[in-house]
Amino acid sequence: MVTVGIIGAAGYTGGELIRLLQIHPKAKLQFALSRTYSGKPVSEIHTDLWGETNLKFTDAVEKTDVLFLCLPHKESKNWLQKNTLDANTKIIDLGNDFRLEGAFESGEFVYGLPEFQKEAIQKAQYIANPGCFATAIQLALLPLAQKNVLKEVYTTGITGSTGAGQSLSPTSHFSWRANNISAYKTLTHQHLDEIKKTLNSYNNEVSIQFVPWRGDFTRGIYTSSTVKTTLSLDELYALYESFYADAVFVTVSKNRIDLKQVVNTNKALVNIEKQDDFIVVHSAIDNLLKGASGQAIQNMNLMMGWEENTGLQLKANAF
Repeated sequence: MVTVGIIGAAGYTGGELIRLLQIHPKAKLQFALSRTYSGKPVSEIHTDLWGETNLKFTDAVEKTDVLFLCLPHKESKNWLQKNTLDANTKIIDLGNDFRLEGAFESGEFVYGLPEFQKEAIQKAQYIANPGCFATAIQLALLPLAQKNVLKEVYTTGITGSTGAGQSLSPTSHFSWRANNISAYKTLTHQHLDEIKKTLNSYNNEVSIQFVPWRGDFTRGIYTSSTVKTTLSLDELYALYESFYADAVFVTVSKNRIDLKQVVNTNKALVNIEKQDDFIVVHSAIDNLLKGASGQAIQNMNLMMGWEENTGLQLKANAF
């Protein structure tokens, strides 16, 4: 049994990790650190865990085999510099500190998108977990990038309110979100750089224009990427099905896809539509699972040599 710790366990991603680790057959949650709620029962903050665990938040770091960092963006590097860990501890950072530049004092962070570089993740000690929008968009475009037919991309995507984190802001209040949508960070979203880095690793020069939207729902991401190509729809589906043949969590669907098929799971669904020389590649994930904590568990499984879907057999709510 591998021991696990969580730094920053009171937020959405920390809470999702606790829930997943409760059912993981090969990992034991040793501690959940929260400076704000130290000493309080975890179930008082993550109330859906009431009756599931007696664990209390702590402010003390214990020695574990695997450590998840669920800190606000730009805080992981500072935390690691201030805390001394065992040299053998495996680290998975859910922030964005190491996604572009993986170098750190004690080793290199590997970008943790399993469908992109599974073997590198299996050998890694440190993982930079991808962003949620980045995951959805990359999974939609990776097969085209590998075939080197990806040049210009125009993407729109909508995300639930949990994508903004647990801290309140004017656009995360129910009274603002309900019956409302809006664009934000148009053409400047922070995940664009990691998307370009991955897609360009196949010797592409990809130009991607991205307009993200805030949705009036709590969780899930749905993206639509428009690309020009002369490949037929049959050729495209053959390309995608071949690329994802060994991907445990990615399903290429010839039928319409929607959010309810993926919410509360670690699945990613991809669908392609074509009109003349333009295609639209749709993708759907749960932003807190495949877009964050579920993918982090998937990466832990790979690092430990376990089956990728260990502890991740989750059920969507279709109605």
